[in-house]
Amino acid sequence: MSITSQPRPCLTCSQDKLHQNLCRQRSLVAIGTHDLSRCRGPFTYEALPPADISFVPLKQTRKFRADELLEYYLANDQKLKKYVPLIKDSLVYPAIYDADRTLLSLPPIINGAATAISLETRDVFIECTATDLTKAKVVLNTIVSMFSEYCTDAFAVEPVEVIDSFGESHVYPDLAPRQLEVPLDYINNSLGLSLSAAEVSKLLQGMQLEVATADGSSNGGTMLIVSVPPTRSDILHACDVMEDVAISYGYNNLAKQVPTTVTQGRELPLNQLSELLRQEVAFAGYTEILTWALCSRAENFDNMRCPENTSGTAAVAVGNPQTAEFEVCRTTLLPSALKTLAANKREPLPLRLFELSDVVLLDPSRDVGARNERRLVAVYCGKSSEFGIIHGLLNRVMEVLNVPLAGSNSPVEQKLNGGYSWHPADHPSFFPGRAATITARGHQVGVFGIVHPEALAAFDVEHPVSALELSIEPFVFDTNMKNLLHDMHGWSLVH
Repeated sequence: MSITSQPRPCLTCSQDKLHQNLCRQRSLVAIGTHDLSRCRGPFTYEALPPADISFVPLKQTRKFRADELLEYYLANDQKLKKYVPLIKDSLVYPAIYDADRTLLSLPPIINGAATAISLETRDVFIECTATDLTKAKVVLNTIVSMFSEYCTDAFAVEPVEVIDSFGESHVYPDLAPRQLEVPLDYINNSLGLSLSAAEVSKLLQGMQLEVATADGSSNGGTMLIVSVPPTRSDILHACDVMEDVAISYGYNNLAKQVPTTVTQGRELPLNQLSELLRQEVAFAGYTEILTWALCSRAENFDNMRCPENTSGTAAVAVGNPQTAEFEVCRTTLLPSALKTLAANKREPLPLRLFELSDVVLLDPSRDVGARNERRLVAVYCGKSSEFGIIHGLLNRVMEVLNVPLAGSNSPVEQKLNGGYSWHPADHPSFFPGRAATITARGHQVGVFGIVHPEALAAFDVEHPVSALELSIEPFVFDTNMKNLLHDMHGWSLVH
């Protein structure tokens, strides 16, 4: 190929764009391009201790040991420093060598200077290293297709045989087009058009797609056989082809139609109540937080002094979690609130935080084996526990929910089948003798009290904390006190 000063920046820019989006900041795929005349195959992809890797990196003039190079980039290179954590803590680093043990690349960080591409380069060797094979194939096909435009023999690419760790042979890149069957009726019905197969074929040709026609096997309709080139990795389904037809036809050219059905959308009662409660709790002086729905087992159970093997405390587990911080779906909001307090302990006291979000609870009666439950958690952190403040928030929440204290308003209680009340209780996450359960209409719906010192120490919270956690789903009813959700679920005393 012939590289001139004009296309070279374009290719470098395309490579950077791929690294940023499809390669997910090089965490999934890293691309390396080398001057083939400066290296000799076969090439090996190895994992070596950092001390055993020494080379002159691109844009440098002296040799660096791999671990020294990463420290240098952390201190001096704003562009490459963000990629250093991808391999820095690994016991071994990836490296690509040629037959003469010349290091081509330290992926996903930097290439070696020995094989750098210049304006005199005529043969380019492209390598992609990845943690996702599918992404690697897509990226390789894309970058090869872009480079091939500048070949002396346009769009001519020499494939490479790759022997994997199991000794199996593969040839890359695989630039064969994919075949996708799309019913013509599906395209016309989706867009409200009556296009012929020839018209659709012409529209798709403008989108780099070749089309052949065949009779449908099931309903006798026309079936389009769409040939998807390697440059169109975004086409995965028939709906993607339909979208390309719409783009080529022109969205503004599609006729507007009145829907055949009439519906009236409205906010879900649970979400409506949640928004109103958020506003009321904020008016009470609390700051809203938004935390992850996933947490570690230790945070959800051990730190809260609630063993996982206790009856009713099991959580929905994440299969093959990528990090220990996201192992299970939370069964309580309190650990997230305590983590937020610990992260903000430099802020002036007192701290008042609340969150109104979902927890995930096991439920054998559901087809998926679990259900979401909307809860409110509020914490007060100060130089003293101030149990009365969190108790006052409970009373205010019940007041705006129009739920009376048991025995205070008989007519309303009769409509609701009871008011709310609280009773002293022992809870492992709260200080003994300083906790109470909340009951409404004969069912336990929450708990509040002073958080146990051991739980505070587990989250590195230095000051006393009072907390309230309340399920709001039992209180989603209309002005006639008719419940707009399912029947009230009992609250587990442990969570």
